Amino acid sequence: MSTILVWKEQLQNFYAKHSKIIIWAMQFILGTFVFGFINTNVGFIKQYATMPYAIVLAGVCAFLPLTIMVLCASILILVHLYALSLPLMAVTCAVFMVMYIFYFRFTPQMSWLILLTPIAFALKVPFVIPIIFGLLGLPIGVLPITFGTIIFYMLDFIKMNASTYKGGQGHEITESIMIYFRQIMANKEMWVMVIAMIGSLIVVYAIHRSSIAHSWKLASAFGAATAVAIGTAGNIGLNTKISYISMMLGGIAAIFVGLILEILFFAVDYAQTETLQFEDDEYYYYVKAIPKLGVTVPEVSVKHINERKETPEETFQEEHSQIDAKKEEENLEEKATMVIESEEVSKILENQIQD
Repeated sequence: MSTILVWKEQLQNFYAKHSKIIIWAMQFILGTFVFGFINTNVGFIKQYATMPYAIVLAGVCAFLPLTIMVLCASILILVHLYALSLPLMAVTCAVFMVMYIFYFRFTPQMSWLILLTPIAFALKVPFVIPIIFGLLGLPIGVLPITFGTIIFYMLDFIKMNASTYKGGQGHEITESIMIYFRQIMANKEMWVMVIAMIGSLIVVYAIHRSSIAHSWKLASAFGAATAVAIGTAGNIGLNTKISYISMMLGGIAAIFVGLILEILFFAVDYAQTETLQFEDDEYYYYVKAIPKLGVTVPEVSVKHINERKETPEETFQEEHSQIDAKKEEENLEEKATMVIESEEVSKILENQIQD
């Protein structure tokens, strides 16, 4: 456990030093997944439904607010739907407008959640989302989770029934659009998953905010169990076809993610819990204090035990260079002495001539 805590401290220090670069990289990865998911499911314009275009869009959105990425993703969906059916694009645009009116009014800062939810569904781990946001967020997160779930099922329905909307004429188009709208709004599986996600988020938030021991572990376990139970009840009561295996694996993945988040954000020592009681003129106070787990990151010091030993060749070269330097110095001294003596002789001769 101490090793994990050391890694945590090192990770926090690294993030503190390079936070901007890390955020840009994470937004780029998120954008690549989002635009790639859209191109895979509704990529009706083949020349644009390629990974290079998705990477370029992700690179641009990496340096912009996540709200811009949400808008770009919506526009990309509508552009692809325009190539399939103009009325279908109009209906989808109307649904987007209704959702985004509430989204921008209440939860504009939760853009990453509305982007991650469809990706989690595509990866077959949707219950990870309410566990994450229930532990780290607020109950208002039910709005972006609901919108993200609806968007996933809309795109999935369009992908499965794309041939129905191609080449339609007159009343066939109108009938197809009505079928599309009814299928989306009356999709039992979609609404069961919406309820499961909302119920799981509320349970996780309520339990992890309580003062019971190991509240984060219990919140993750009960949140995942709630989502699986609601999904199972939907299969039995509404005859939906949600895979039991996918629900179980998604629940296990959600619990695992919850344990990782506890280590990163809520590492405490329940064995050292203290209960305090004190009062003032108006109130009695009962306080439960749980110390955080923390470690000191060891400093790495380098100690030279053995100094580098010179080889015989290096020793010989060094001695030889010293001898050459001494010889050169002696030669310079001799030349200086000769110059001085010659100057003295010339002075004596000059004096004798003058006399």
